[in-house]
Amino acid sequence: MVDPLRQSFAELIDRVHRKTARVTRYLPPRAGLVASLVLLGLSGAYGAVRGNHLANVVQSIQDACDAAANAAGFRIATVSITGRKQLTDQDVLAAAGITAKSSLLFLDVEETREKLEAAPWIAQATVRKLYPGHLDIAIEERAAFALWQLNGQISVIAEDGKVLGKYGERPTPPLPLVVGPGAGAKAKAFMALLDSHQIVREQLRAAILVADRRWNLKLTSGLDIRLPEAEVAQALDVLDALERDKKILSRDLTAIDLRLPDRVIVRLSDEAAQAREQAIKEKEKKKKKGSDA
Repeated sequence: MVDPLRQSFAELIDRVHRKTARVTRYLPPRAGLVASLVLLGLSGAYGAVRGNHLANVVQSIQDACDAAANAAGFRIATVSITGRKQLTDQDVLAAAGITAKSSLLFLDVEETREKLEAAPWIAQATVRKLYPGHLDIAIEERAAFALWQLNGQISVIAEDGKVLGKYGERPTPPLPLVVGPGAGAKAKAFMALLDSHQIVREQLRAAILVADRRWNLKLTSGLDIRLPEAEVAQALDVLDALERDKKILSRDLTAIDLRLPDRVIVRLSDEAAQAREQAIKEKEKKKKKGSDA
């Protein structure tokens, strides 16, 4: 089995050889001496690596390599970053792991790209080195798609449900709110369905996923709409028809239950229920008076 210590140092030394060979024509005076000293330092440090100190030692050697490369004229003097909208230049550099100590010579383009694409807001990244001192970074950010509330915490999510960050950390346009376990991953498909039912979509305050099986809608008026697990589009068509013919969404209701395929169940508000009860009593009184007469 290959010793991970030996393998890590072997890879690092090999990287030094490759980088040095690739940029020989850019080397300023005395750069060869500096590179030789770096290689000698690496060889000496190799024998000193022991135990669980590998990460610290490798980082120390990386810093030494960067310092030598910077002294030799390969400092990252300028950086151009394109494609960012939500992120700042500092956000992108931090995600890439680039600091004031980093050198262009020992910057691994592929590793830097992978670091960038591991950042929540970055979907794709391209990294190019232009010797002797310019770094070009192009990114494509993920778009904020919805807000996802889970256990009282509201996060901004992308279309695929990936959490981009906490709500309020960055400015975002008005976004729909989905609530509950699993709602983030299912938000895109459900919102696409609601987009075909603009009457409801325009009044939506939150879509709540129940038991990871079906959705309840909370409208801005406070009205609850309970959707079935299957044939959701058909249930929304029924709701559209009721709104068009009877203006049901503006009635004095607290809930509309569409879970049964052959009927619609509504729940009156307390005031409406009392008024209805009173109206029934008045009707019964008049009917009784009429029969007595």
